[in-house]
Amino acid sequence: MGGARSQPSKIDKLVERIGYRFRSTDLLERALTHASFAVTHRKKPPAGFATGANSDNERLEFLGDRVLGLVVAEELLRRFPDSAEGELAPRFNALVRKETCAEVARSIELGRFLRLGSGEAAAGGRSKTAILGNACEAVIAAIYLDGGIGAARSFILERWQPHFDGIGAMHKDSKSALQEWAQGRGLPPPVYREKARSGPDHAPLFKIEVAIEGYPAQEGEGTSKRAAEQAAADAFMVREVASDRS
Repeated sequence: MGGARSQPSKIDKLVERIGYRFRSTDLLERALTHASFAVTHRKKPPAGFATGANSDNERLEFLGDRVLGLVVAEELLRRFPDSAEGELAPRFNALVRKETCAEVARSIELGRFLRLGSGEAAAGGRSKTAILGNACEAVIAAIYLDGGIGAARSFILERWQPHFDGIGAMHKDSKSALQEWAQGRGLPPPVYREKARSGPDHAPLFKIEVAIEGYPAQEGEGTSKRAAEQAAADAFMVREVASDRS
C-alpha cells in the first residue's frame, strides 16, 4: 500500500503564494529571518552567499531594494515613454516605498511566515510596516539570487500590478490632484501634518502625513516640506486608485 500523501510544509505554502519554485529554500528561509530571531538562533549562511555574513535578512533586503528599483524603473519607462524624469520620479518613489512593499507582503500573507524573536512577535512584529516591507525586499533578493533577474521581474510585475495601474492617475502636482479628488467626492480638503524632521540644518529630511476624513493617512518624505507633502499626496493617490481598481 502506498503511504499517505504528506501535507505541504509551512514554507511550501509560502512558495505557492509567491509563485516561484526555489531550487533550495535556504535563501527564502533567510529572507524570512528578522534580526530579532537571528541574534538567538545563529545559522550558517546559505551556500553561495558571503561566508560569515549575518544570518538575518538585512543583506538580502539591501539587494532586494536595488533589484526592485531596477525593475520598477524599467517598467515605468515602458509604460510612460513620453514622460520626463520629473514626472517619473514621484511615480518611482511611490512604487518602491516601504509602505508599498508592506502592502505587497500583506497580499501574500508574508507576516505569517516570518521568523521573529519572541519579544518582537509579542509586540506585533508580523503586522509592522517596516518589518513587512523589509522582508518583502529580502524575498525579492532571494528570488533573484535563486532564479535570476527574469524570475524576480516576474514576481515584481505580478505583485505590483495594481500599484502600477494606480500611478496612471498621478499628476506632476499631486497635491492639486488630491485636492480635486477629494472635492469630486464631496470630502473635506486634505490635511497635512509634519510628523518628523531629521538631518542637519543644511540638508533636512521632512516626513509629512496627509489625511482625509474616512481614509487611512499616508506619509511621504522629502528634503523640503513641499516635496514631502507631494510625496504624501502621491502615496495617497496610488493607494486609493489602486484600491478602487482591485
